[in-house]
Amino acid sequence: MQKFDAIVIGSGQGGVPLAKKLAKEGWKTAIIEKRWIGGTCINDGCTPTKAMIACGEVAYTVANSTQWGITVPGFQVDFEKIVARKNEIVASFRGGATKGLEKTDGITIFYGTASFSGPKTVDIRLKTGTTTTITADQIFINTGTSPKIPDIPGLAEVPYLTNTTLLDLHALPSHLIVLGGSYIGLEFGQLFRRLGSQVTIIERATLLKREDQDVSAAMKKIMEGAGITVHTSAAIKQVDRTGDVVRVVLNVNGESKTITGSHVLIASGRTPQTKELNLDTTGIITDEKGFIPVNEKLETAVPGIYALGDVKGGPAFTHISYNDYLILFKNLVQKGNETTTGRPVPYCVFTDPQLGRIGLTEKEARDKGIDIQVACLDMKRVARAIETGHTEGFMKAVVEKSSGRILGAAILGHNGGEIMSVLQMAMMAGMTAPQLREMIFAHPLYTESLNNLFMTITD
Repeated sequence: MQKFDAIVIGSGQGGVPLAKKLAKEGWKTAIIEKRWIGGTCINDGCTPTKAMIACGEVAYTVANSTQWGITVPGFQVDFEKIVARKNEIVASFRGGATKGLEKTDGITIFYGTASFSGPKTVDIRLKTGTTTTITADQIFINTGTSPKIPDIPGLAEVPYLTNTTLLDLHALPSHLIVLGGSYIGLEFGQLFRRLGSQVTIIERATLLKREDQDVSAAMKKIMEGAGITVHTSAAIKQVDRTGDVVRVVLNVNGESKTITGSHVLIASGRTPQTKELNLDTTGIITDEKGFIPVNEKLETAVPGIYALGDVKGGPAFTHISYNDYLILFKNLVQKGNETTTGRPVPYCVFTDPQLGRIGLTEKEARDKGIDIQVACLDMKRVARAIETGHTEGFMKAVVEKSSGRILGAAILGHNGGEIMSVLQMAMMAGMTAPQLREMIFAHPLYTESLNNLFMTITD
């Protein structure tokens, strides 16, 4: 049995930098990966989807070029080239991450599936077919999540797609039916509509159900304006397939509807990859959904075993996984006292326009009993948006009335994520709405409209 100082299970956006930094500090480190280095983000998450979304944006611009005074006689979507471009970018990112690990002294990479055989002992079923066992006093679980498949009658008999398998299609679906109206469903739905597919999105609640109702309603309007059929408050009763036709039977507000299409995408959430870990042998008990509970320093119920990234539950974003790594490294190596308590959780939905989000929603603030004011500015009143021809959406900020502190923001607009990031920095610096209302920004940037946004609040 090989003894290490640290074992990192999973090579996602937290596991890779953690393994490298620990090794550089002299820790003998093992990293175990059952698939590809880089985790979901690089291989079938952020990197490939945003690469393809960029192609969709170009297609949209060309298709609608006349509004900018440009006439394009005709164009074609080369889907195979779009996929090839995506694959090239993914291979580059994956290769860079792999080489970064391989050239770091003190790291041993094991390609295989990990499972615990004791609190500090890990068996690895290697891709070669053999099994090896390793041990360490410090173990870090970074196994992430995989697509959650809902229990819908008939679905198991239909060759459905997930966000992973959809990326490997070689031809555009004629009609893509998307089950789920959150980030994955909306991003893919809009992308394939722009590339030429007919798209239907089915959501059992509202689109982006964690957001305020006005944000959800605006996103629905944007999707429908793009030619996407959207069914919300819809309960799916049956899925089946006859030949090349997929049929989805649903109930919408008491009315039965049947949707037929060529492909079905499951975009109804993610489930933690913990089943294969055999955690019972460690004393770790997962929650009812399979996530690994951790404290504010990311330690599990077993001292010396930590979980980082999506597998621990909570906000499932690459940047949170990376921050998890920083917390662990600073505490374990630099003897710091970092915690997850109160850290900002920014995120962006990469539809067009983007939805950039930080802090409390209006509903969350009111539910907490905070006396607030709400600043709201339609993108049709933003000079930069008018000049560039991107006027869909609106800016919204939640402000504490007594102090002027900015508690949260939703920026649904072109470059919404970038504008949100400016507000995040202002929030972290303790700046107030009156200060931003009077701040000098370069003209005519989108960010300059923060002046006008906070002018909508009267003292």
